[in-house]
Amino acid sequence: MTDEENRRPLKVRELGLVQRCARWLSRRDITPNQISIASVVFALLAALSLLALRDGQPLFAWAAALFIQCRLLCNLFDGMVAVEGGKSTPAGELFNDIPDRIADPLILVAAGYAVTVVSWGADIGWLAGLLAVLTAYVRTLASASGAPTRFTGPMAKPQRMAIMTGAALLTPLEYFFNETSGYVLLAALLLIAAGSALTAARRARDAFRYLNSTQNIRDD
Repeated sequence: MTDEENRRPLKVRELGLVQRCARWLSRRDITPNQISIASVVFALLAALSLLALRDGQPLFAWAAALFIQCRLLCNLFDGMVAVEGGKSTPAGELFNDIPDRIADPLILVAAGYAVTVVSWGADIGWLAGLLAVLTAYVRTLASASGAPTRFTGPMAKPQRMAIMTGAALLTPLEYFFNETSGYVLLAALLLIAAGSALTAARRARDAFRYLNSTQNIRDD
């Protein structure tokens, strides 16, 4: 499988500004693996910002939104520097995947603990985090089994992080109008959990159909 086939299709890569930034990074003594690790650092900062909401600091939610977007930029540039910049390494796939499996639960679980309007907010955070990892597990397992790599949704990583960013941006406004916050984050986590479960099931179904049809062709 080629690097291009194993990449998430993103139109943002075609933007001139993004390509110029990727070229700038490629010319520096910066490796794709370092960028991948930086994504975990930004995810941790987002998680800490979300946890600060428990202390009645709603403006930290905007910091979380910023760090989530920085995490996504790292996810974008690590691949571009590796492929377009010619800096790919044999271990690149490990650095491409493992940090994401850490970053997603960091953000989602922290968001769950930030929800104090119900007693089960942390449980939903853990559920959303585990299901987010499951979507990636099904994708990689299907690919390792010989099925095409599918980044189908409805709740792939870009969608999960878009919802979390939107919820983080709205949380201070929720606090301003209701003198409390947490319902927006709770709704976001419930949506992500449900969508991730559907995404994992859809990817598993597609892999099963492809592998089963391939086996039938071989039997014929």
